[in-house]
Amino acid sequence: MTMLLATAAALFVAMMMVLIRLFAGPTLYDRVLAVNTFGTLTVLLLGLLGFITERPDFLDIAILYALINFVATIAILKFFRYRALGRRSPLAGE
Repeated sequence: MTMLLATAAALFVAMMMVLIRLFAGPTLYDRVLAVNTFGTLTVLLLGLLGFITERPDFLDIAILYALINFVATIAILKFFRYRALGRRSPLAGE
């Protein structure tokens, strides 16, 4: 049990270090990478907490959060590259 709590503490410390990178990141891509890493560490922490508390519901929540994290990262990067999330049709201006 102490090993699992030590792992949770290490994940928490890693999350704090990623938050420092989020606010101190010199470029936009550093910040997006920090948000993605924070989401991944959150998924790991949710899975670990579900294992510690013996509640498998946390694993479902962790998988859902991982999917949301992935889609949000792709959407953010697409937005900052093209300045739009969707494709405009040629008839949209009429």
